[in-house]
Amino acid sequence: MLRNKQVLRYNGPLLLAVNHPNSVLDAVILDTLFHRPVYSLARGDSFKKKWIAVILRALKILPVYREREGKEQLHRNYDTFDTCLEIFKKNGTVLIFTEALCENEWHLRPLKKGTARLAAAAWQQGIPLQILPIGLNYSSYCLFSKNVHINAGELIAPEQLLKEPNENGKLLNEITDAIETQLKKLVYEIDSADKKKQAEVFAIHVSRAKKILLALPAIAGLVTHFLMYLPIQKSVWQKARHSGHYDSIVTGLLFLLYPFYLSGWVLTLLAITGSWYSLLIVILWPFFAWSYVQLKPQTDC
Repeated sequence: MLRNKQVLRYNGPLLLAVNHPNSVLDAVILDTLFHRPVYSLARGDSFKKKWIAVILRALKILPVYREREGKEQLHRNYDTFDTCLEIFKKNGTVLIFTEALCENEWHLRPLKKGTARLAAAAWQQGIPLQILPIGLNYSSYCLFSKNVHINAGELIAPEQLLKEPNENGKLLNEITDAIETQLKKLVYEIDSADKKKQAEVFAIHVSRAKKILLALPAIAGLVTHFLMYLPIQKSVWQKARHSGHYDSIVTGLLFLLYPFYLSGWVLTLLAITGSWYSLLIVILWPFFAWSYVQLKPQTDC
């Protein structure tokens, strides 16, 4: 569900100030909402290996270094900020996670000053940058497939705030406060133990007719896909359930491996039956999976 989607059509330089509840999946979801490329800022330690750094940069992901990666690395942030300013000069869009750290929770954490520093630097160079706060809210961080409420706020223009920073950093504080004021309204506050409220906010009503029509395909979807899902889910759960990246890793692996899984089914049935009707799997299996997703529990309750 997307609220206030009309602001996404803004064509000028844009800085997306977003909360960070679900790792890489946050950036992937937001990237699909825009017709132009979205450059994302990610933790610098992800760029340690050169071949990974090449891939990340090709995907328009830029590094931001924190003290935990070593103070000697912090100067490299100036290069990233310079790159962002060049993107803004071309009316581009940059995504920054204002909380810096990823946590699987329904809660807005204290904002860091990096967002404000980047915006202030753009305004100092006369770039007509606007800031768009966006709140991401997931119905679940454990279940495969989930409902996501994307709440876009209102654009923050430079003329709404001080035009020049002063010695005590008042501009940075004003930018941060303006973003935080909006995000507090856009990010849901739900206790992780309050399953009832989670259900009230995220659950989707499924009509009885839909349940009847999709019952058999949903069962088929469960049967035909558990062989792929279960091993991935169990393996990732053991290694990443406490990292905040579990959901994104599972989703990414399923996305990458699903074409191979379908191909395996097609080739197996083709070898057994010798019939090209086996190719129908390419249509039927995704439909069965979709049917199951429609009827399965929508929250962790």
